[in-house]
Amino acid sequence: MPKVLIIYYSRTGNTKAMAEAVEEGVKSESVDVQCNEVKDVSAKELLQYDGIVIGSPTYYGTMAGEIKILLDKSVKHHGKLAGKVGGAFSSSGILGGGNETTVLDILKALLVHGMIIEGSPMGPHYGPVAIGRPDTGNRTQCFDLGKSVARLVKRLA
Repeated sequence: MPKVLIIYYSRTGNTKAMAEAVEEGVKSESVDVQCNEVKDVSAKELLQYDGIVIGSPTYYGTMAGEIKILLDKSVKHHGKLAGKVGGAFSSSGILGGGNETTVLDILKALLVHGMIIEGSPMGPHYGPVAIGRPDTGNRTQCFDLGKSVARLVKRLA
């Protein structure tokens, strides 16, 4: 059975709330899912999953250092994540705080690994973003990301 890993870093709980909504979306497609804080994930563990979704708050226009450290450690597994499905989401404190650049930075790392990224023609094209605490619309977008990743993982499995 296909498996999806959701990895997040959250200092205030906003990114965690988004991760939980992504998790619900994956579950809605009857795909196994694990949702973990980045501190509880090793780079080697990434190899065990068919899909990986990463969420981070936006710090200085990019991902949190904790997420970057995991991605830097994943270099030792370069090429072994190819063909897996990826996705990203982000939260920030203000409008124009760099959410999209954060999502794109995460996606670029996943693409370098050879992962498959599905954009969205409606709503957040690169991945869900929230300003502060995610509202109902943000949570729906996160749910939809989880659902989309799960569907793609099932098609490719």
